[in-house]
Formats: sequence, structure tokens, C-alpha cells
Amino acid sequence: MITTVMPEDKNSHILNTIKEYGKSLMGFIRKRVKSDADAEDILQDVWFQFSSVVNAQPIEQTGAWLYKVARNKITDKHKKRSESLLDDLFISDDDDDDTSDLQAILMTDEVTPETSYLRNLFWEELFRALDELPEEQRQVFIWQEMDDMTFQEIAELTGVNVNTLVSRKRYAVLHLRNRLQQLYLDITRY
Repeated sequence: MITTVMPEDKNSHILNTIKEYGKSLMGFIRKRVKSDADAEDILQDVWFQFSSVVNAQPIEQTGAWLYKVARNKITDKHKKRSESLLDDLFISDDDDDDTSDLQAILMTDEVTPETSYLRNLFWEELFRALDELPEEQRQVFIWQEMDDMTFQEIAELTGVNVNTLVSRKRYAVLHLRNRLQQLYLDITRY
């Protein structure tokens, strides 16, 4: 169902949407970023984009649209960490130089429909795979790889010893490697 909002109803529609989705959207974002401040910034960006779009075009499924925008904003935030993330996910002892091909494709400054599609596909698959992990593994991976926190910083934050954190991250990386292997093979065949 397409929701068309009349200009006079725009503010009440935005407020109702914030009331309906605000807490769950904040929880969704918070699980994927380093701090409450980062989550609040991203949520604010989502609401700003929503308020800009709500009157310009109809939104078919408001909830799905909000979560997609939030996921894109989180992805944008994490792009700076992409190169080391790719190393961690795809390099193993028996790898050849295919990872540099993957990095060349995903990290290029050139923006083409193909590179945009592949980047979006990679991030969508990565976040789907992260969602499959137990919370402790997912959170350690996000903090360490995407938010650039050291294991010591995470240990101080959580009260969990460093060896346990390293183990959780290792299990996360193994799961993500396995889960993203087909995507990796498809991308490097180009």
C-alpha cells in the first residue's frame, strides 16, 4: 500500500513514524555501531532523510524503507574500515593474490553501476551474515573490525577477558568467511 501524505499532514506523519519506529530503529542501529553517539547521529540522518523524502515521493513500506536507509548509513560509516575488513575476512594461509582483485573492485574510487552494485551486494551480505552470529561474536567483530577498537578497550568496556574476546572474534570471522565465500568467488571471477 502506498501512503500519500498531504502537506498539512507531513509533520504529524513524521511524528507518528518516529513514535512507531524510533526505539526499534535505534536498537537496530546501536547493535551495529561503536557508541550511542554514533547511533544517535545515524538515526538523526535517517529521520532527516525521511522528512526530506516523505513529501517528495510515496513510501510503500515505511518500516522497510527506514531500516534500509539505516543500514545504508551504517555502511557508509564503516566504509573507511573496508580494506582491513576485507583482509581479515578473505585472506587465509593458502590464499593467492585474489584478495587484491577483490579490494581493487570494492575499494576503487571509480563509481560505475557495476562497482556500486558489487559494493552494495558485499555490504548487504556482510550484514546478513553478521545478523546470523550470536550477539557476543557479532559485537566483538563490529567493535574490533568496524569501529577500530582494540581487544583491550573492548575488555575494559565489557569486563570480558581478552582471550575470550579473541576467541569470539575468531568464530565470527570463520562464520563470515564461510558465509561470504560464494560472493567472494563470484566477485573475483570478473
